[in-house]
Amino acid sequence: METTDTVTALAALAQDNRLDVFRLLVQAGPDGMAAGAIAEALDLAPNTLTFHFDRLRMAGLATVRREGRSMIYAARFETMNALVDFLTENCCGGTPCAPAETCKPARKRNKIPA
Repeated sequence: METTDTVTALAALAQDNRLDVFRLLVQAGPDGMAAGAIAEALDLAPNTLTFHFDRLRMAGLATVRREGRSMIYAARFETMNALVDFLTENCCGGTPCAPAETCKPARKRNKIPA
C-alpha cells in the first residue's frame, strides 16, 4: 500500500460514525450487509449513511452491490489487511516483538450489535 492510499484510508476511518460502519461491515463478513440494516443497527439517517459509505468506498475500504431493491455494502478485507500490513511493516525494527505484559480486551462500543 502506498503512503497516499494509507493516508486516505486512515482519514476515512478518522470519524466515529464511519469507523462504526466499517467495524460493522467487518463483522458482517464478505457477504456484507444491507444499507437499511446498517442504518438501523447504528441509528443513522439514510442520507448521512450514504455520505459515510461514499467516503469508505473512495478510500477503497468498502464495496457496494445491488440485490433487488437493496444496496449491499461489504468491507474490502484486502485493503484493510494492506493497511494493517503497512502500519506494522517495520514493527520492532524487523526483529520479533516482545510479548505484551498484559492484553486488555477490545473496548466494546454500545452502538455496534454483538
